[in-house]
Parts: sequence; C-alpha cells; structure tokens
Amino acid sequence: MFEPIQIPFGCVMMFNVVDLKEGVTPSDVELALGEMCNVVKNTYGDDKGGFIAGQVFKYSGFVSEEGSVGEPPESDQVAAKIKQGELAIVTYWQSFEQHEKSHADKVFKEKFSALAEFCDETYELGYEMLWQGVPED
Repeated sequence: MFEPIQIPFGCVMMFNVVDLKEGVTPSDVELALGEMCNVVKNTYGDDKGGFIAGQVFKYSGFVSEEGSVGEPPESDQVAAKIKQGELAIVTYWQSFEQHEKSHADKVFKEKFSALAEFCDETYELGYEMLWQGVPED
C-alpha cells in the first residue's frame, strides 16, 4: 500500500481535486476514499483496465516562491482565488479511454458516490506525460 510506484513513459495522469464540505476533514473520508482506491487498484489494475498507480495528497497550504513566476500569492490568497480542495487524488493510466471506461463502471460509481457525499465539488483534469527523469548516479 505504501510502496514506491513506477510510472511508465507515455501514460496519462488524472488529477482529481476534492473539495470537502464545510466541517468535513480528510480523516472523515478515509474509509470512503480507501474503499474507492482499493476498487480501482484491484478491479482496473491490468492491461485491460489500464490503471497503473495512484496517490492521494492532502493540501498543506504552502506556496513555492522558487517555483512561481511573478509575485507568488500567500496561501490564503490561493484559497480565495482558486478552489484547490482539501485533497488531490492523482492516478496514472495507460490511456484516457481506459480511465473513462473504469469510471463509468457500476462498481466504481458506487464507491465514488460514497466519497462524493462528503464533497461540495470534485473535478478531474487529465494530463499527458511529456517528460520524466530520475537523478543520475
């Protein structure tokens, strides 16, 4: 469950922003989130299903001055300008089409609906990989 992942070049990355309802914490959704992620991993994790790997992140509020162009906003300004959400679910797939097919499946929809009960909004953006690398020895 907490093993390093390997991402093959040419995959797609889906970035899902999860905005929790007022008063709901990441701890409150751990079970629903875990069940949903487990279904994805165990049901769609082969060549036919296309799932490669995934990660879940909690928004921590820090903003990188070094990674920003222009004057970086303060973390409260980021929250006011954009809906960054409390959680980000990052998944890697062999293709966008396989992702969409898995998420249209009844089994996934049931688990995602359980998570969505805790959310004001979620949205998922897709990215195609252009580069990857590791440090050279």
